[in-house]
Amino acid sequence: MSAIDAFHLPGLDLEKHREWTTLDYDDVRLRVPVLAPKHVHGLARRLVEARERHLVDRPVADIVAAIDAAAARLRTGPLRELAEAALPAITRYSPAMSRLVLDRMSADWTADSLLRLLNVELGDPAVLDRFISDRAAAREVLALGPELAFHVFAGNVPGVAVTAAARSLLVRAATLAKTGVDEPLLPALFARALARIDPGLGECLAITYWPGTQEDLNATAIEEADAVVVYGGEEPAASLQHMVKPGTRFVLHGPRISFGLVGRDADPGTADQVARATAIFDQHGCVSPHVVYVERGGDASPERFSAKVADAFERVETELPRGPITPSEAAAIQQMRGGAEFRELGGTNVRVLAGTGTRFTVILDDDPTFTPSCLNRMLWVKPVARLEEVPEHLRPFRRFLQSAALVGVGDRLHTLAVQLARLGVVRITDFEHLPWPPVEWHHDGHGPLRELLRWTDLDVHSR
Repeated sequence: MSAIDAFHLPGLDLEKHREWTTLDYDDVRLRVPVLAPKHVHGLARRLVEARERHLVDRPVADIVAAIDAAAARLRTGPLRELAEAALPAITRYSPAMSRLVLDRMSADWTADSLLRLLNVELGDPAVLDRFISDRAAAREVLALGPELAFHVFAGNVPGVAVTAAARSLLVRAATLAKTGVDEPLLPALFARALARIDPGLGECLAITYWPGTQEDLNATAIEEADAVVVYGGEEPAASLQHMVKPGTRFVLHGPRISFGLVGRDADPGTADQVARATAIFDQHGCVSPHVVYVERGGDASPERFSAKVADAFERVETELPRGPITPSEAAAIQQMRGGAEFRELGGTNVRVLAGTGTRFTVILDDDPTFTPSCLNRMLWVKPVARLEEVPEHLRPFRRFLQSAALVGVGDRLHTLAVQLARLGVVRITDFEHLPWPPVEWHHDGHGPLRELLRWTDLDVHSR
């Protein structure tokens, strides 16, 4: 496969640009330009100018239609074929997993999904177009997005970057995005599709990759932006945040972990749903469960439940095989297994249920301490007498908690949900829906559009 351009940089003269680099992933090679601060500065200026011409007065319904049309090219056709061919090598997801992720993530970029997001979060999307009446107060309101938003993406889940770029355009922000080395292609394909569908809107979006260690480029982009949105680890985020000038909005979607609680009234099919939720994204998503607490007293004991999850992992492997992992990732799985087996030899009630090689691991452990997984389908199952005791075991990790699957609890649902919410959990659902948050969810506890907006009030007394 020849080198694929993994960027969209409107205004960059490709024939005159002299310095290029490639990113190699097995048999896939991506090409990106080597940029200097002057390039980023010029790019930011062009984006802002394009916003004035093509975006600032564009009806939001037109933006939705253009994004929908561009996303359609990632669901079928040559761009979809290119994505399917390249993503397994880039992400190390299996081809089947890559197809599933493309199908499910692209559903969030349809007109229906985007309009639902706008309506749920803003009430009336017209608030982005003009002043509208605020029925709860004696005023009219107008919502305004940033002039230029700079996004820094991670690459653990393909499609998240496209979702974020679409949200940014919906609030009429000219958008400059730096992709992660783990997945720099899909957002660039989306941007190129958008430019073909709507050249003017395509001039308002720029996407490319540069190493996170290039602080001069990061600093230039941050200096130009009035909103900075960062996905990724705490240390990289901190290095970026200290560059942000006062008055610039900084939004961080940092590392998060999810988990599950299975009550004594759980449905017999729960084990299958647990295995599938863990397998999706090969457990690399923030919505992937690390630990499942199982309440004693149900039809299936925690011991039986663990065995059923292991059997379900075997079946999932035939449909959604796990992708290849690195030697260090395999070593981490073996080390976690070995630690559990050593404790079992010492008399602790621990049992390791493992697939061939490192394909999956279920560790049944009577110690209720919350234990983050090393990922790649390594799941802890922790028996408890009552689910009401679980929040205390989660407390040390409260600032990292994101989603929880909560099933089989009957009329205790709201009581347990309130306990989890007070710990910082931002989404409570079931295992079937755990990997796929709805487009309108409060991402990390905040509205994904509102976190980009500022509001102007028009006091009715001014009439």
